[in-house]
Parts: sequence; structure tokens; C-alpha cells
Amino acid sequence: MQLEEQLEQFLGFREFRAGQKEVIEQVLAGQDCFAMLPTGTGKTVCYQLPGYLMDGAVLIVSPLLSLMQDQVERMRANGEKRVIALNSFLTGEEKRLAMGTLASYKFIFVSPEMLGNPRVRAAISQLSIGLFVVDEAHCISQWGHDFRPDYLELGTVRAQLGNPVTLVLTATATRRVRADIKTQLQLTDCVDVIHSVDRPNIAMMVQQVETRNAKQAQLLQLVGSLKGPGIIYFSSKKLAERYAYEIAEMHGLATAFYHGDMSGEDRMTIQQQFIQNQLHLICATSAFGMGIDKGDIRFVIHFHMPGDLEAYLQEIGRAGRDGEPSVAILLYADGDEAIQLQLQDRDLPEEELVHLSPALTEQLPVTERRFLEFYREMGFTPNQIKEKIQFRKRWKKENLFTFLNFLKGVTCRRQFIRDYFEEADAMSKPVNCCDICGVTLADFYGENEPIETEQAWQNYLAYLLE
Repeated sequence: MQLEEQLEQFLGFREFRAGQKEVIEQVLAGQDCFAMLPTGTGKTVCYQLPGYLMDGAVLIVSPLLSLMQDQVERMRANGEKRVIALNSFLTGEEKRLAMGTLASYKFIFVSPEMLGNPRVRAAISQLSIGLFVVDEAHCISQWGHDFRPDYLELGTVRAQLGNPVTLVLTATATRRVRADIKTQLQLTDCVDVIHSVDRPNIAMMVQQVETRNAKQAQLLQLVGSLKGPGIIYFSSKKLAERYAYEIAEMHGLATAFYHGDMSGEDRMTIQQQFIQNQLHLICATSAFGMGIDKGDIRFVIHFHMPGDLEAYLQEIGRAGRDGEPSVAILLYADGDEAIQLQLQDRDLPEEELVHLSPALTEQLPVTERRFLEFYREMGFTPNQIKEKIQFRKRWKKENLFTFLNFLKGVTCRRQFIRDYFEEADAMSKPVNCCDICGVTLADFYGENEPIETEQAWQNYLAYLLE
């Protein structure tokens, strides 16, 4: 049977997207594979289809609980019941039950922090793991923009599992990051499937504004003209809520807000309303978008700039997954980077906290606590932990200033991105490339379709919550 036939049989798709078949063929041949595929190209297919065709369970390490839950729920909605996520969403009773029945699952999602639990690791080590998947693998690298210290244990975990066939997935990794990931995972014979980060159907624009009031006016003008659906990204939860109300009132668009302080049920409801065309717009923080399976997002606007080029590419990559023309617009005023400079350190503990007792460390925010606990367990001295904190702060600032060079540049933005990722092949510029090359913004204007009145999303949500 051809892979295309198996793709349709198991997952309902008639053809592969760029890179998927190449990755799957390597995995099925028993070859470790490093896959860098652009955001929106369906990386989940790269482990779901092999999972159905290989013996043993598929263990997927994923960094974000919301992403993990979304993937599990979508697989269940498509009829796959042998899937579970081991994370902090489980109650004590659910976790106990899961540990006792783990061998009955084909697809097991787990956070790197949960893998640090001796009981969980012991239970997984008793399984036959056919495929070991590391999703969002840039989190492993000290040079990665979203480094997570718990990921550093994955090389040891992989060895304890008998070095099963390993699939490494990411959308944004420079050559330096890719090399570091392989070192951390102890991958010595790994086939690379590296595709360009470029999404030619997404036009890129940076609009410079003079003041905050001018930025607000420009945002409201844009959403009144652009054809949706669309996403608007904010660094502030409060502003995401405020503009959701203002846009709905001014333009009559079905708009909702989304951020990490909302309950899981509310976030799931908003996601499904958006996917089922019950909403024109989402005003969100960076918490929104991972794993959202919606192909027809026509624009992404950044009201606040992200912290680095990789995060920017992840977020604009949620547009145009159907391959149709889409646009990414970033509104920038001099000094906007101050917000990111303030936000950069929020996941890192202050240096003086390295001397806290274990009891007081427990009271810190979870990311700060895990950072300290991890390096203490690794035997690092307080001074060595301070050096790690200083390194991460310097690296984040360097990434931010690289992104500022992108924003303030006078050469093709698409070429800037390709140069950053050291893509040497010749680039064919799309008609709507970037504002430097002359984007026709009017091409993205249009009337928004009336929202559907049926409550299909409610039925879908009820199914998920059964």
C-alpha cells in the first residue's frame, strides 16, 4: 500500500504537505530524523501516521499544556481513543488510573517536567516505545529562544528507553540551535529534513507610528478594512480584553479575547468558536495559537512586538495555512521594545534568589522555581546558577536587538529572515513580499462573511467534554 493511501485511510488526508512524506519515510525506515518544517505545515502528521504503521507506543514530549491538550482532543474527536496526555491537568485519581493503564495507549503526550517524575518515568520505561518524538525541540538548546531546562534530561530519558527511533520537530532553529539539540539528545546518526522557514503566501509589513494613540487608531482602521478571520497579538491581557470590546462595538465584528488567565473551559470554547467560524477576530496574548487547526486565517496583527524573530515567525505562521494569500502587520512605535525588556526576565529568577532555601523556593512562580530546582539537582553551585541566569538574560537581549534590526531595516524583510536562518538557496520573491518591496495592502481588504448561526461548535465542545 502506498503512503498516500495510508494517509487517507488513517488520517483522512489525500496528499502530503511539503516535507511530511520525506520525514515519515525516514522514520518508518528506522532512522532518527531531525525535521524543521515551517509553522502550519502539519508536523503532527509526521508522527501520527508512523504511529499507526509501527509497533509500540508513540511518546511525544511537548512543552505547552494547552498545545498538548488541543492535540489530544483533536485526535479523540477524529476517533482515536488510545491517546492520553500526562500533565498537571490530571487529578490525582486520573493520574493513578493513567499510570495503571498506560500500556493500553498508542499515543502518549507528556511534558518534560512530568518526565522528571520518577514514577512516571518508571511506568514509561516498562512500555515498548516505537517512536520517541520531541516537539518544539528548540526548547532543548541553550541557544533556543524558548529554552526549558527540563528538556536537558531528554537525552538521558531516550537512553533509558533503549534509544528508540527518534523524531525531532521544530519550525524555527538556526544551524547553531540544530547542532546543540542533536548534542543534547545524543543523536549521532540523524537524517536532517530541513525546509525553509519562509511562508511565501504571507506578506510582511511593519507600520511605524508616532504615538500610542496613533497606534490605536491604526489598529481600529486596519480591522475595519481587512478581510478576516484574523488574530491580533498583545503583550497585555488587559489590552487584549479592552480591544476585543472596542472592535466589536465599533465595527460590529464577532470578537473575543484569549489569554492564560482564563479557565481551561473558556479557552476551549473560544478556540472552537473561532475554528467553527463563530468569530471574526481573536484579541490574544501569545498563549493563543499553538496547535489551532484553522487554515483560513487571513491576517495577523501585532499590536505589541514579540521578543525575537523566532516568536514572530511562530505567530505570523498561524495565518494562511490553506496556502492562500495572507498578511502579517506589526505596528511599531519607538520605545516599544521597553515592554519586551521588562517581560524578558519574568521566567528567570532574580540572582539573589539562588540562595533561597528549598521551602522558600517552593513559593516562587513555577517557571522560576523549576529553573532553580533543576540546576540545584544537577549539582550547580549558587554562583554557577547565577551565570546561567546572566547567560539567558544576555541571550534574550541579543535576540531582541536582532528583531529590532529586522523591524528597522531597509532591505527585504523576507531576505533578512532567510539570512538569519542561513538559507543559501535563491529566493523567488512573491508579488506581495513585504512593505520594503512594496505590498499592496488593498489586496487584503474585503467584507467579512456573516458568522454562521448554527451551534456546531457547541455540539463539538460537548463531545470533547464527554
